[in-house]
Amino acid sequence: MPGIDPPLALLAEVTHRCPLQCPYCSNPLELERAGSELDTATWKRVLSEAAALGAMQVHFSGGEPLARRDLEELVRHAVSVGLYTNLITSAVTLTAARLETLVAAGIDHVQISFQDVEDMAGDRVAGFKGAQRLKREAAARVRAAGLPLTLNAVMHRQNLAHLPDMIEQAVELGAGRLEVAHVQYYGWALANRAALLPSRAQLDAATAIVEAARERLRGRLVIDYVVPDYHAALPKACMGGWARRFMNVTPSGKALPCHAAETLPGLEFPSVREMSLAAIWRESDAFNRFRGTDWMLEPCRSCERREVDWGGCRCQAFALTGNIRATDPACALAPDRKALEAAVRATEAPPPDFTYRRIGGEPAERAATPTTTG
Repeated sequence: MPGIDPPLALLAEVTHRCPLQCPYCSNPLELERAGSELDTATWKRVLSEAAALGAMQVHFSGGEPLARRDLEELVRHAVSVGLYTNLITSAVTLTAARLETLVAAGIDHVQISFQDVEDMAGDRVAGFKGAQRLKREAAARVRAAGLPLTLNAVMHRQNLAHLPDMIEQAVELGAGRLEVAHVQYYGWALANRAALLPSRAQLDAATAIVEAARERLRGRLVIDYVVPDYHAALPKACMGGWARRFMNVTPSGKALPCHAAETLPGLEFPSVREMSLAAIWRESDAFNRFRGTDWMLEPCRSCERREVDWGGCRCQAFALTGNIRATDPACALAPDRKALEAAVRATEAPPPDFTYRRIGGEPAERAATPTTTG
């Protein structure tokens, strides 16, 4: 398809291995095993192809990317081909020695996720005893190394009361950016939606807190704010629009237009083992399926916002309606708006226990005592 701009960024999901068991994990329901992961040489080729295609950034993610012993080699190669490198990490295994080797490899930026500001509450969500303490220690080391730091505060109905303290923690740890990111409901988070989705009153209070903090901390801390679409009247252009700015490569090499795209039926996602990134980006059916507006149904097809929100999130639309072409129910005009409204009404009930994901085993329902995992 001619005239397709290159992706801004590559999300390199180098592994699904992770020491945490977060009940809103954005990885697929079926995790890829270590034996299926791309080898070092293939990842280096992918990084070179991303730079040649015109991507400017690579975000090393997972799972936990620190589980890859060759991460430093991949970072070094990404730097050599001109990519800005960002490490997205839980940081519970980011030791001083490991950070030193990453700095020597040329890592440009580190992003650390926090489940809460209170240790017991955060460790409960992560399913990992001591996680929040380890994260704070790692954040301090990142700043001491002179690297820019982003904190990702994942917010939901059970920790929104701590949002002011989460913002202050970002300031105290020397972060330059804080992502106040409400959970998005697909994949594992969809299974825990009743335990995670905030009420409208909670969301309004959080929005006011963020707006006040942005004004108060202007020039000191940039705060990005991602709200749950379930309380919206208009959908957002998910990932800037399908296959418009973003490409994701999974641990086994599948190329996706967004990290949740595998939840959609009827799409065959190409592998970097068999096709170049350029061919995938420009020619594959999966990437072209929802580009532009020709695929849209009404009311999107005739809506004046059709090239603003691009029909909303395909994964959310399918999760709520069972139709991958449906108008995202986050839109007030969506025929299936009632599906979203029913989920919002459920926030009036007390939250159920979390269902944690277990890597290599069955999910387990737990809510009380966190465990330490490998």
